[in-house]
Amino acid sequence: MADDGFALEWDGDKVLAALSDASMDGLELAAEHLLQESSTLVPHEEGDLERSGEVTIDPGSGTVAVSYDRPYAVRQHEDMTLRHDDGRQPKFLEQPMSTERDVMLALIARAAGKPLKG
Repeated sequence: MADDGFALEWDGDKVLAALSDASMDGLELAAEHLLQESSTLVPHEEGDLERSGEVTIDPGSGTVAVSYDRPYAVRQHEDMTLRHDDGRQPKFLEQPMSTERDVMLALIARAAGKPLKG
């Protein structure tokens, strides 16, 4: 067999680790986007609930979460009978999860694909 001067080394573990890290980066970007979008909808009286919003990342389990940490956060999110200022609403996380779905998926895909380009 002729030597064509081409050799390929494959380090599957390194590739999988790079893809995993990049995917987590994409999830974090998507979660930050969701937090930003939901913060414009979250009920706002004194701003406590809005300021409590955060993104939590657990690379070990591959999860990212967006949360609001006030005792009344769940009620404000779920109780459709509560009144809110104009532009503020219940379902402040649920609604942008739906309306921003394509943007968040694109953020994840773009970040996850970076190791394959480089």
